[in-house]
Amino acid sequence: MINKKKLWRTANDHNIEDRVKKIKEEPVPEHIAIIMDGNGRWAKKRALPRIAGHHEGMKTVKKITKLVNKLGVKVLTLYAFSTENWKRPKHEVEFLMKLPEEFLGMFLPELIEENVRVQMMGERSQIPKHTLNAVEKAMEQTSGNDGLILNFALNYGSRAEILTAVKNIISDVKNGIILEENLDEELFSRYLMTEHLQDPDLLIRTSGEIRLSNFMLWQLAYTEFWFTDTNWPDFKEDHLLEAVEAFQRRSRRFGGLS
Repeated sequence: MINKKKLWRTANDHNIEDRVKKIKEEPVPEHIAIIMDGNGRWAKKRALPRIAGHHEGMKTVKKITKLVNKLGVKVLTLYAFSTENWKRPKHEVEFLMKLPEEFLGMFLPELIEENVRVQMMGERSQIPKHTLNAVEKAMEQTSGNDGLILNFALNYGSRAEILTAVKNIISDVKNGIILEENLDEELFSRYLMTEHLQDPDLLIRTSGEIRLSNFMLWQLAYTEFWFTDTNWPDFKEDHLLEAVEAFQRRSRRFGGLS
């Protein structure tokens, strides 16, 4: 008997490969940022606990990371846990703090093989030691890779990031490390957690929400936004390619004229 499901997957795989090849003929966004939203809603629709949605979303991270790497994107930043997420129920927060350890424990060998370099931005003091150890181990073991940077925004909040930058700049001005008259956007950016990264070219947010939720407020000034009603666990390769194709059709003028 013919396995229709297998045939569909094969046809879809060919379609993905063809679209990737065509996309790479045009400029590809060098930095993609994703607000991974809708894990809880995905679970609720299936009468499952919210943590089931978070676990399913972890599988999507692997799938999308591999595709982004195939496209030749230089940086993928994933909003994994915000400074506001501590307000969630304790058992959910504890599960979310175990996910990086589980994800990296399972997929780190593949990330190394794919030449992916793991990085993290966020306030580390509140993150549990077991979570931080897993992330730091992955960062260390992938530090020699020079391919895609997989940047996890973990316990990250943009307003706190900006305030910290302002305080550090004030301190450096007082101590004569920098001159106030030399402060410009480029210098200010060096005080942010993304000092070593270019600003995102494309922001994707899933689950139908249309807001930034305190994510990279400075860095997203001229980023192209793409929103979808699809919940993160249901976010497929087709969705990612659709977002990149939409990006390629846009004219980025940065305040000027095309």
